[in-house]
Amino acid sequence: MVSAADRAKSPARTSVWLEGKAERGRRSAQPASLDRAKIIDATVRLLDSEGAAKFSMRRLAAELDVTAMSVYWYVDTKDDLLELALDAAFGTIRLTDAGADALPDGDADAGDWRGRLRRLAVDYRAMLVRHPWVSPLVGTFLNIGPNALAFSLAIQQVMRDTGLPPRGQMGALSAVFQFVYGFGTIEGHFIARCASAGMSQDEYYREAIGTMTGAPDLGLKKYITESMEIMVSGGTGTVAEMRERDFEYALETLVAGIEAMAARG
Repeated sequence: MVSAADRAKSPARTSVWLEGKAERGRRSAQPASLDRAKIIDATVRLLDSEGAAKFSMRRLAAELDVTAMSVYWYVDTKDDLLELALDAAFGTIRLTDAGADALPDGDADAGDWRGRLRRLAVDYRAMLVRHPWVSPLVGTFLNIGPNALAFSLAIQQVMRDTGLPPRGQMGALSAVFQFVYGFGTIEGHFIARCASAGMSQDEYYREAIGTMTGAPDLGLKKYITESMEIMVSGGTGTVAEMRERDFEYALETLVAGIEAMAARG
């Protein structure tokens, strides 16, 4: 069994996907109602509702109405379970219009790389917002489960179809998906913060704005006033609408940049 200390010593060589532990079935002595899929589903639900900081194997066992030792028949460590849950979250991203279990056909879809890129970016953002605990784990684990790898292959295929030279494809991929990662992470954590405060996003935003306008003038007041005017004049009366407009504009800017760089050759 690989301990948390062992993971810290050699993180690049340690993963539930590398240690032959990803497919462990039910032992005869364990409850017939329990299996790996149910454990992972319950883990995702708990992480969604309570966050990673409060997650524990005892809390999970209570949720499943089993003993903690029953869970350990299926996973060696909490880290193993978090890694499995992380990949399960990536499995919710649509890789094609047909569903998330099929990779894009490069020959058939090459002409529509823009639409595929937008779809992958939108779904990645939605996943990060739906599961705020994912973004810290992406940087914690190798993230080499089958669903994460399928997502990575899908976005690499899109980049190959853009017409960018090979030396520029990874840079363009990073520009788009690191932007989406940052945008979705901030959005997800902001929504969670509002929920924990018992406030809507608009209530939280307006209270925060009111607090800042009462603070010593550090050059923020003019920026805040202009931001509020843009919200109103742009027809975006809510924080969610403003965020949606900003995401779409930023993504279209990146698509236009890829087109320009591909044309440059």
